[in-house]
Amino acid sequence: MLRAVPRTLLARLFLLLAAAMTLSALAWAGIFVFSDRHPRAQQMAQLLTSVTNLTRAAIISAHPDNRLNLLDDLSQAEGLRLDIADEDEPPPAQPEDRFILDVQTLLQKNLGPNTYLTLERKGVHAIFLRTQIEGDDYWIALPLDRLDRSRSLQWMGWGALAAAVALLAAAAFVSRLTRPLRQLAQAARMVGAGQHPPPLPEDGPEELATVAQAFNQMDADLSRLDQDRALILAGVSHDLRTPLTRLRMGIEMSVEDDESRNAMSADVEEMDRTIGQFLDFARSDGGEEKQGVRFDQTLADLASQYQRRQLPVTAELTEAPAIPGQPQALRRLAANLIDNALRYAPGQTVEVALTLDQGKLVLTVADRGPGIPPEEAERLKRPFTRLEAARSNTGGAGLGLAIVERIARQHGGHLDLLPRDGGGLLARVTIPAS
Repeated sequence: MLRAVPRTLLARLFLLLAAAMTLSALAWAGIFVFSDRHPRAQQMAQLLTSVTNLTRAAIISAHPDNRLNLLDDLSQAEGLRLDIADEDEPPPAQPEDRFILDVQTLLQKNLGPNTYLTLERKGVHAIFLRTQIEGDDYWIALPLDRLDRSRSLQWMGWGALAAAVALLAAAAFVSRLTRPLRQLAQAARMVGAGQHPPPLPEDGPEELATVAQAFNQMDADLSRLDQDRALILAGVSHDLRTPLTRLRMGIEMSVEDDESRNAMSADVEEMDRTIGQFLDFARSDGGEEKQGVRFDQTLADLASQYQRRQLPVTAELTEAPAIPGQPQALRRLAANLIDNALRYAPGQTVEVALTLDQGKLVLTVADRGPGIPPEEAERLKRPFTRLEAARSNTGGAGLGLAIVERIARQHGGHLDLLPRDGGGLLARVTIPAS
């Protein structure tokens, strides 16, 4: 039963309103039928009582020779027919129709207990009233159109039409009410992907307008914080890289021992790379406009650069269509994954592959390093997060995978860190191709 309940607010509100209105319409119909049945039964019983009394009086007072002519006149003028009941004909069964039963009860009060009412006799459909005239049982037959229920059906029809119009109005109302919530959900997803959505309209009901105002203010504050963060990190990187450059030059000129000089230079390079990661994380969108990017060509060019530096990187790339994206951000995404693999699997071949699967580009970077436990994969996508063992002894600020995750989400994709068969790590980025 819980699975059958709709999950969307639009469907739930509509079903709630529809159920309430349906129950209200059914209650109204029941009240109408109950309140309308008794007056109509009294009216019908009075009509049949008058017809019976007039017919009885006419037959009793008419000369026996003129009775047949009288009955013909009644049949032609009023549609009334009078038949003598068969001697062995039993009384009709109790009416199943509640309205007919009420009319019969009233007739028995007016005309006596031997009065019966039925709508069918010997295969003929009409209003048949059985009564006694001068000690004999007679059947008085009237056309069924005397039993007019068209007005009740008209009322029911108008009620059904009103309920349908009300349901349509409820659907329009609920749709108008939930549209701002859908816009809010879409904007929240964009914020979660590192983007800044256009301001939400601040109109409509007061509660929804207040939520939209608060969300717009939050988005503006986040945008200002991002700008301040990028500015601060850019200033810090500039202030740090200048003394690092002087330190690198001093090491080259003053340290004579090759081993010490190389170790100190490696430390300086590591510090420079860390500063670069801070900058990449601060400006992961790069301020770039989206354009058509041939990701396969970007990866081919990047792999060639690594190979010219004599680094063990291979590339197996499938020709792929251009995708809307930020060229430098996508290049930074692939470079971070390759650098991460080279750092944690020194001397081992890093395999880069690009495939097209069901309308999505799939980039995989595989290494034969220590790997990552599956339970730690999601945690390592957070900024400044590193493992306590295995892949944590090579330095770094713990921002590489966070940068990859952010860029992938900005392009509508996601990053997966999977164990590789035979040992190692398989980093997979999936991005929609359109």
